Amino acid sequence: MAVSLRIERVTKRFGADVAVDRADFEVAPGEIFFLLGPSGCGKTTLLRCIAGFCEPDEGRILIGDEDVTHVPPHKRDTGMVFQNYALWPHMTLAGNVGFGLEMRGVSKREAAERVRDALRMVRMEDRADARPNELSGGQQQRIALARALVIRPRCLLLDEPLSNLDAKLRLEMRSEIRRICKQAGLTAVYVTHDQKEALSVADRLAVMDGGRICQTGAPMDVYRTPATTFVARFIGETNILEGRFDGGSPCGAKVETPFGEFVSSNPLPAGVGAGDSVWVSFRPEAVRILRRDERPGDGCVNLLSGTVCESVYLGETAQHLVEIEPVAGQGGGTGQVRVFELNPRDVVCGGSVPARISVDPSDVVMLAK
Repeated sequence: MAVSLRIERVTKRFGADVAVDRADFEVAPGEIFFLLGPSGCGKTTLLRCIAGFCEPDEGRILIGDEDVTHVPPHKRDTGMVFQNYALWPHMTLAGNVGFGLEMRGVSKREAAERVRDALRMVRMEDRADARPNELSGGQQQRIALARALVIRPRCLLLDEPLSNLDAKLRLEMRSEIRRICKQAGLTAVYVTHDQKEALSVADRLAVMDGGRICQTGAPMDVYRTPATTFVARFIGETNILEGRFDGGSPCGAKVETPFGEFVSSNPLPAGVGAGDSVWVSFRPEAVRILRRDERPGDGCVNLLSGTVCESVYLGETAQHLVEIEPVAGQGGGTGQVRVFELNPRDVVCGGSVPARISVDPSDVVMLAK
């Protein structure tokens, strides 16, 4: 039966360095929760605290209703999948998967059944007698996953499990890990620095930086409405312009920038008032290049004029760099906006092409400075 996981203001220090700073979140039963962030942000240290390999200096960790903050790792009923697989080369795959059951004193008959079930779940039941060196990287990762599943953990912990695989295998294993976790009804915490991995597999995710959790939410919510400029830049690509909040309008909140007025229909950041300096963020794929003969409709907002100074054709998409000019009287230099065009039909590579671009207010996010 799936259980919840609660992290309550967990802090971990190494000397004067604060690796995890008051982390606070809850993982629902059966949820796949990602800790996402750059190297050194504290995500692996936090995972090791959950596993019991590190003891927090402050805060509590609860699995279900049990406080496991000071419980040793082997008594927490968590299964760990490591980055380097950590398989015993001299053992068969069945031996590797069943090793944890032997250490727990499970009878041979029950252990054999559980090993078969675990291998079947990862679709490796026909290779039970093979050795790890006979397997591909993806197959070895499946065995490492089966070894964690066989103990029937209350919580599955995964530390960058796909980082050693090539791009094609990573894509395959993403969906496999999600399928296995959902099939087994597992509560899972997954550490990665790969944004695509997190967006495609997670039910919810937390973005970390400098030991702190910057934002928690469903992948689409975090991507579409980032809470900070760090989150906006780390999760995919974004365009960010500086501006001044100018109050509301019938279409939403207005921001004056050197390149024109922007309107956002998304919620205002907390504590921002009229006249405050803010950032405006919008994704490259949300920007539309108007056709040469296209007239913007009445009341069109977020319309900028500029020049396409660079284009890269990638088949299914084209990536453009548009230089935008400041509006009259604003001064300052030109700005740059990246545009991702899906299914491009008229791409001019090289030279400078005048263009107008627009962004829907629902795709514009205002961020506090």
